[in-house]
Amino acid sequence: MTVIGFCGLGRMGAPMAANLLGKADELLVHDVTPDVVAALVAQGAKAAGSAAALGEACDIVFLSLPTPAIVRDTVLGDEGILSRGAPRILCDLSTSGPRLAHDLADALGPRGVASFDAPVSGGIAGAKAGTISIMVGGPQAPFEELRPLLEALGKPFYMGPTPGAGQTMKLVNNLLGAVAIGVTAEGMAFGIKAGLDPARMIEVLNQSTGINSATRDKWPRSVLPRSFDFGFAAALSLKDTRLLMDEAQAAGVPLPLGRVVEDYLERTLAREGQGADFTAIAKVVEEAAGLDPDRDN
Repeated sequence: MTVIGFCGLGRMGAPMAANLLGKADELLVHDVTPDVVAALVAQGAKAAGSAAALGEACDIVFLSLPTPAIVRDTVLGDEGILSRGAPRILCDLSTSGPRLAHDLADALGPRGVASFDAPVSGGIAGAKAGTISIMVGGPQAPFEELRPLLEALGKPFYMGPTPGAGQTMKLVNNLLGAVAIGVTAEGMAFGIKAGLDPARMIEVLNQSTGINSATRDKWPRSVLPRSFDFGFAAALSLKDTRLLMDEAQAAGVPLPLGRVVEDYLERTLAREGQGADFTAIAKVVEEAAGLDPDRDN
């Protein structure tokens, strides 16, 4: 009998956990918010009751949590996953950084637990559809057991056995994605100030060499309609960017474009509040260009 555990049922975690229903004999779930646990239980999961219960009852445990500190405490804390037992495999789907991945591997290895860092990309829509990309670092042999479950969530890319390999790849992806938003906002503000139609600009860019993830998805869905609701919080994007910058500094790699993105995100939160979507960077850039960022279209 194989029992899977899933800890962290937020906007990404809940749909990922739902995609694991039916992939094992039991799916146990846990979150600090009872309502989201109840929603998964209604679909066929079982409530674990605590992180410790997941470690005690499950063969494989997945995590999808907002910060490295929460991941660390959930796994290694006094009431954490390892406090009363240990799964055979632990897979962290959060963006929690290479250094924490090393720490978890060092702590879990002596307990006989195979530790994987497997951050994801693709947003809430991708999590629901099972089309996210999953960047995986961890030991090769247990990965083959983990692979079918990851394939139920999306498309896994095995980055190698070194702890943190998946996290490093995710930080590279985050840098490119965030820079795409910033530079698209700048280019669009320049064009709009000169009198170009923004919808027509996006149409041209998506047929030209300027195409990127922001022009393809974020502007059509969230910026052009002025809804700014793509589904990823600016606060989380800033957390990820700061994690990237810290890791790059430790590695001796200067990232001047990363600093620009960090500044844009800080200004976005200052202007729009903690609930802002990261596509609201466009408002900050437009305001600096002398445009009205609160216009309807």
